[in-house]
Amino acid sequence: TALAAALPLPALAQGPSQGQPAAQARLPRSVIATVAMVGDVVREVSGGRVRAETLIGEGVDPHLFRPTRADIARLLGADAVFGNGHRLEGRMGDVLERVRAAGKPVILMAESLPRERLRANPDYPDAADPHVWMDPTLWAEASGAAEAGLARLAPDAREAFADNLARFRARLARLDAYAQEAIGSIPQNARVLVTAHDAFSYFGARYGLEIESIQGLSTEAEANLAGIEALVRKLVERRVPAVFAETSVPDRAVRALIEGAGARGQRVALGGNLFSDAMGRPGSYEGTYEGMLDHNITIIARALGGRAPARGLNGRLAA
Repeated sequence: TALAAALPLPALAQGPSQGQPAAQARLPRSVIATVAMVGDVVREVSGGRVRAETLIGEGVDPHLFRPTRADIARLLGADAVFGNGHRLEGRMGDVLERVRAAGKPVILMAESLPRERLRANPDYPDAADPHVWMDPTLWAEASGAAEAGLARLAPDAREAFADNLARFRARLARLDAYAQEAIGSIPQNARVLVTAHDAFSYFGARYGLEIESIQGLSTEAEANLAGIEALVRKLVERRVPAVFAETSVPDRAVRALIEGAGARGQRVALGGNLFSDAMGRPGSYEGTYEGMLDHNITIIARALGGRAPARGLNGRLAA
C-alpha cells in the first residue's frame, strides 16, 4: 500500500523507558527521503521537528541509482524512510523491503494517490508513471502522506504538521496558477515539449502541452535512431522553436535532435536544462520543490514563445 505506515510503531508514542535520560528521549526523530522532491516535502511539513536527510543527491538519476552498503546502513538506521514509489527508485526495491522487515515505516508518497488518478506505466504493469511531482496539484495531494507519516513519528506535533502542510499547499496552488498563465501564453503551434525522457506527462496533461521524449518513463530505456528521426520530423513540421535537456540525464540525444532539425533547415534551440528526476543545488531556490517547478515553468514558457518573467514567479530564479 502507499503508506507502509500500517506497520506498528509501538515505541514511538511512548515516553522515556525506565532509566532512559529524558534528554535522550527528546532527541528529534531522524528520517531519510529517497529523492530530493520527497525530502523537500518532509522538511516543509516537519518544520524542523525531525531531522530529514536526502539519500539521492543533486543531478543523480534515481532510476539508475544503486545504494552502497553505507546507504543501506543509513536507511536501516533511520526512524522512517520516505520515498516516491511506483518504481522511481527502481533499484532500491529490495532495500526498502529490508527496511520494512526491520519494523521501520516506509512511506511512498506517489503510491498514496488513487491509481485511477495516475498514468499507466507501459514498462511495469504493477506500477504507475512515477513522475507525480510534475503536477503540483497531485503533489500537494500526495504530501498528505508525508504529514500522516510524520504525525505517527511525533504525535505531539500533529497540529503543527497540519498547519505546515496547509501553508505548503497554498504555495503550490499559487505556483499552479502561475503555470496556467505562463504555459497558457505559448502559441498553439509551439505547445510541444520535447525532453530527454518521459518525465513530463503529468505536467503536459495539467497545462495543455503535447509531450514528446526520446526515452521512456525510465532512463534505463535506450534511445533509438528511428525514434529520434520521427521526433526530428515533428520538430520541422510543427516548427517547434526549442527542445530541452534534463539535469539528471545526458544531453547527447537532445543535441542529436537539434542537429537533425538543422540539417533539414529548421533552427531548433536548446531551450535549457529542466529539472526532472532531481532538483537543483541544495541550499539554492532551485534546490526546493517550489523553485524546481518555477524554473521549469519559466524556462519552458519563455523558450517556446510564451510570456514569463525572467526570474520566475517569486523573482528568485538564478539569472
